[in-house]
Amino acid sequence: MSYTIVEKYNSSKKKTVAIRPYFNKNRTNMGLENYGMSLHEGVYHEESLACLEINGIKRYVTGLNEFAPDVKMLPPGEQEVKVKEIRKAVCQLEKELAANVIDPEDKDFWNKVELLKPNNDKFWSKISLRCGNDPVYLDPSTDPYDLVKLYAIHAGGFSMVAKSLQAAKDQSVPPKFYLDQLEETISTRTEYSKLRNKALVELQNLYDTNTTKLLYVAKLVDTDSSQYIKSTPNDILYENMDLFINGDGSESNKKRAAKSFLEISKDTMENIKIRALIKDALFYRYITTKSNGWIETTDGGMKLGKKPSECLEFLKNPENEETLMTLMSKVEQYWKA
Repeated sequence: MSYTIVEKYNSSKKKTVAIRPYFNKNRTNMGLENYGMSLHEGVYHEESLACLEINGIKRYVTGLNEFAPDVKMLPPGEQEVKVKEIRKAVCQLEKELAANVIDPEDKDFWNKVELLKPNNDKFWSKISLRCGNDPVYLDPSTDPYDLVKLYAIHAGGFSMVAKSLQAAKDQSVPPKFYLDQLEETISTRTEYSKLRNKALVELQNLYDTNTTKLLYVAKLVDTDSSQYIKSTPNDILYENMDLFINGDGSESNKKRAAKSFLEISKDTMENIKIRALIKDALFYRYITTKSNGWIETTDGGMKLGKKPSECLEFLKNPENEETLMTLMSKVEQYWKA
C-alpha cells in the first residue's frame, strides 16, 4: 500500500505551536546572531524522521511506540499513563489517516494498527521537516500529520529541533531550531523575570525596613565581603545588590544571581549574621582551613566543622557561645571601623 501525505498550508494554521530558529546572542554564528537569525536568508534545513536499525530491524523514533526504551524505563505508574496516551493518539491517527477504527483496550491492539506501526517504512520514511528562518507552524488539533511531527519532536525524532526552548538552552551543542509551544516557551522566557522581580522586591523591603540584614546579605552575596562595614552607606548596599541581581556582579548568570539573593535574604537574621561572621573570619584569618579539611580557630585550634554549614551549626550551639563571642568581638573590630 502506498501513502500520499497532504498537509495544510502554513499560513492557514493556528500560531500557538511553531518550529522556530534557535540562536544565542552570546554564541557566535557567522554574525547571524546579531540579526536574530540561525541561517542565512533563503537557506533551509531538511531532515527525515530518525530511524534506528538493530539486527536488520528498523524502528522509527516516533514518540508513538509504547515499546520504545524511553517508555519502558518509566516508573510503572507513569508508564501506564504514557501507554494510554500513545494508544489514544494512535487510535485517533489511524481513524483520520487510514479510516481504521481500533479500541485502545484491545489485547491485539498493535496487530490491528495498519499505518502507525513503528517499523512501517512506507509511512514513516515520508515524515520529514523543512525549516528555515521563518517559523513553521504546527496545528495538531486539525492536521494529523502535525500531530505525528509533534510526537516525533518530543521523542527526539529530529536532531535539528529541540523539544522546547529550555531544552535548546540546555544542549551543549545548540540546535538549529526549537519547538515553541506558546505557553511553555513564555514560561521559560519569564522564569528569570519572575525571579528577578521577586529579588528586587525583597531588596527594596530590606532597604526600607532592615538595613542591618541587608549589610549581612551583601557580605554573603558578594565575593568581596570585607568591603562592607557598618558605616557603608545604604545606597551603596542597594546599588551593588541591584547590580548583582541583574547579573552585573560577581555572578554573571542572571537567573542564578537572582535565585542566590533570594535564598540568602530569606534566611533568618541569626543565620545570616553568623554566616557573614564565618566568611569574614576566614578572610581575616581568625579561622583557617587545615590540610585535613577541618576549619579551625587560629589561636586555639578549635574545630568548627569541615564546611561553612557545619561551622554555622557549631557556633549556633549554646555550648559554644564563648567561641562565637570571641570570634564576633574580633571580626566586629573591622565591621565597626
